[in-house]
Amino acid sequence: MFRRKLLSVFALTVFLSVAAVAWLVSAVTRRAFDRSENDRTAALVTQFRREFNRQGESVARRVGAIAASETTNRMATALNRAPADPGPYFESAKASADNNQLDFLEFVESDGTIISSAQWPAKFGHQESAIASFPATADHGAFLKQEELQDGTALGWFAVGATRVGERPVYVIGGRRLDRSFLAALDMPAGMRALLYQNRGDRFSAEFLIDPSEPSESSKENLRLAEKLEPLVDTVRRSEEENTRLVRWSENETEDEVFHAIPLLGAGAGQDRPLLAILLIGNSRRTYVELVRRIGTAVLIVGIGGILLAILVSSWAAARVTRPVEKLAHAAQEVAAGNWNARVDVLGDDELGQLADSFNRMTSELLGQKERLLQAERVAAWRELARRLAHELKNPLFPLQLTVENLVRARQQTPEQFDEVFRESSRTLLAEISNLKGIVERFSEFSRMPRPNFQRVQVNELILGVVQLFKAQLEAPGRAKINLELQLDPHLEGVEADADLLHRAILNLVTNAQDAMPRGGTLTLRTRNADGKVLIEVADSGEGLTPEECARIFTPYYTSKQQGTGLGLAIVQSVVSDHGGRIHVLSEPGRGTTFVIELPRHADQVRRSGERI
Repeated sequence: MFRRKLLSVFALTVFLSVAAVAWLVSAVTRRAFDRSENDRTAALVTQFRREFNRQGESVARRVGAIAASETTNRMATALNRAPADPGPYFESAKASADNNQLDFLEFVESDGTIISSAQWPAKFGHQESAIASFPATADHGAFLKQEELQDGTALGWFAVGATRVGERPVYVIGGRRLDRSFLAALDMPAGMRALLYQNRGDRFSAEFLIDPSEPSESSKENLRLAEKLEPLVDTVRRSEEENTRLVRWSENETEDEVFHAIPLLGAGAGQDRPLLAILLIGNSRRTYVELVRRIGTAVLIVGIGGILLAILVSSWAAARVTRPVEKLAHAAQEVAAGNWNARVDVLGDDELGQLADSFNRMTSELLGQKERLLQAERVAAWRELARRLAHELKNPLFPLQLTVENLVRARQQTPEQFDEVFRESSRTLLAEISNLKGIVERFSEFSRMPRPNFQRVQVNELILGVVQLFKAQLEAPGRAKINLELQLDPHLEGVEADADLLHRAILNLVTNAQDAMPRGGTLTLRTRNADGKVLIEVADSGEGLTPEECARIFTPYYTSKQQGTGLGLAIVQSVVSDHGGRIHVLSEPGRGTTFVIELPRHADQVRRSGERI
């Protein structure tokens, strides 16, 4: 048991230590990965914004150059004359856009009329809805704008320039697309990718998701990607704030990605800036998952190795500790069995050595105390015997003395009556001498208690024999009736016992019970099996005993009767003890008394009990 407990403690210590280290390493790794992921995302966002600003500055320069060009100034001069005719400039925007590598370019009069449009020529003569904001945005850098096209819309950087000729300026609106080519030009670290969602309409649509790695926006993979990213995009569209979400592509955790969504807002004042697009930056968790798996494998290997080492160390420690403890326990069992000379070897000066030395000193002291106790008991027994013997002999000696004195007095004073006095005195002398002889025989009988001769005995048959002897006395006329109840277990097993001594002990108990019921009552004899022993109970319905009487009932020479030596129950206890059993009394005043004898069934149990006694 101690070895198992020691092994459990070692194994639990190793397990908790490895688990704590694994948790700590995992936590540190997770924080380091999150920090690295945030740093890489921030670096990519910085790169995106830098490229975004560069492209915007390029667009603003090109638009400013077009607005300041001679061709545009001649156009503005011509349009400031009356009557103005924009017709000759219908295709001017297309040529300027091609020359300056712009995807979008429009010339607009100060009243909002479109003079020329490179991306949608049919807009000639239409009104530009955003003309009111042109004076404020002219020559103030690029901004993000969603441009309406003939076949849809497009997202791009736009800048507004204005001519300085005449009272009515001509506005130049030019721009460049923000599309797949722009994202593909970004320098992507390993395990990262960037996507762009163009915020068009009120509902999410996969066709608005731009993935630079996919040549076709309607491909199956792009649709699957759009389906996974839809909850994140919808969240950013509602809050217009950055957000992060883990995307699981399959049961394999190495394919997981963490996407950071960054809203891209258009031009406007304060809170009126529209959400035009969402930049989605994906970070693969493959490196993190593989690292965690490697940590788990290392933890498992270290844990198994640690537990094996714990088994070896605990076995060594347990052997070092338990061997002396087992020897000490064995010696303690020997002392409990009656071998007061048991000793253990003292090995070393450690705690176990001190414990062994203390045990040896304890047994030596116990042995000395046992000898002193036995001597004291012998002296006390002899003193009690002398006192009881003197008391018993004093009672018949006094009438003997009176009788002899009467004989002497009669012989001196009335010789004629001496014969009559002599006859009476002789009878008295003989009676008292017989009483003395009986006292001496009882004491002699108690001192000559023989050792039991063990044989197989059927207790029920023995009790029936005792009952047969007392049956006539119990039913004798002229005395109070005593009812007899027999509750004998029919399945009672035999015991190793001396039939004569056991018969005598039960006979004494039945006699004692009969004397306890002078006005009649019930005598019960009961046998039963209990915990490998045979129980014999002799119960009466007499007056019962007080707790003080129960404590002294088996003391030699103690009796509560007017007649008797007090040796009967002492003899019963001696017989039961010689059989390796025990006897005890259960009684309460007014509720009768029950004597219970417990006998072992087998001779080896009797011998072990005898050794302890």
